[in-house]
Amino acid sequence: MTKRHVSLPEGADAAVQGFIDEVDARLASDEDTCAVVRDTLIDLHGDRDRYEAWQNGESVSKAERVRLQGYDPCNATVESEYYAEKDEDRFQRSKHLQWLWRQFDATPMADNVEFALRFRQMLAEHLFASCGDDCRFFKGISVTYGHNIEVGDNVVIHDDVHLDDRGTLTIGDRVSLSDGVHVYSHDHDLVDQTAVRTFHTVIEDDARVTYDAMVRAGCRIGENSVVGARSVVQGDVPAHHVVVGTPARSVRVKPGWESVADELEDGRLPDRDDDREIEYDLPDDLEPFDEFGRDRTPPTATDPKSTPDQPSESTSSHPPESAPDQ
Repeated sequence: MTKRHVSLPEGADAAVQGFIDEVDARLASDEDTCAVVRDTLIDLHGDRDRYEAWQNGESVSKAERVRLQGYDPCNATVESEYYAEKDEDRFQRSKHLQWLWRQFDATPMADNVEFALRFRQMLAEHLFASCGDDCRFFKGISVTYGHNIEVGDNVVIHDDVHLDDRGTLTIGDRVSLSDGVHVYSHDHDLVDQTAVRTFHTVIEDDARVTYDAMVRAGCRIGENSVVGARSVVQGDVPAHHVVVGTPARSVRVKPGWESVADELEDGRLPDRDDDREIEYDLPDDLEPFDEFGRDRTPPTATDPKSTPDQPSESTSSHPPESAPDQ
């Protein structure tokens, strides 16, 4: 079933495009990104009068001051700001653009689909490492950094999708990610949760990842494949295969592609994440911070409850790192 073509009335369309072009030009200029984001959000939220009154010395309540300050991303923090391995220089601009994306989604205008899709396409061209043409980004999409994401042409990403790019994430042409999909490029050690590995996760051309599915870090979703609803992908999905379940297994090949699709034994997906691990270095002067404050030291061999003959499990294939001094 095809879709209908929908457009805004001529006058509304001109206003929408004029605004998008204005923000696009300011973001492409040498102007301070914080100032561009602040001005854009103040006007989208209809708070220009109150902001200027506050700037002119008029008294405001504490809550109102927090709201008015919050339009400027330099006065806000985001979760990924705490991650030690991030590229600090690239992250600063990405943070500001990410703030604009998220706060735009909190405005009533984010429900005006024709306006919102075009606005997010423009933002993606500034935020992502690369973004192709004619993409459709719907409401509630979240990213970790943004600058480690590559997106091809004619991609559609639906509501409430999370794109984790603590590693690197590549999304090919004509990919479809349905509502609630989570795609990861980092993983935590099972014993030492503070030990993080980063990977290159790939979703190839014409692949579909359907409702509420999860793609684990370092996986490759092959060309023209389908990941079924609420599946958990923990290995590579071969081209043209349909996978379902937790963990996901291949249940069939798309009709007509049998002659070019690889065969899988018992539908098991091969695990090749080690081939896509991304090594990174932390600054020598970094002061480690463990928000949990746990004792991660395993039981000793003299502990009757311990099982020293069994290797420790991990979410990765590597042993856990030593716990830092606490």
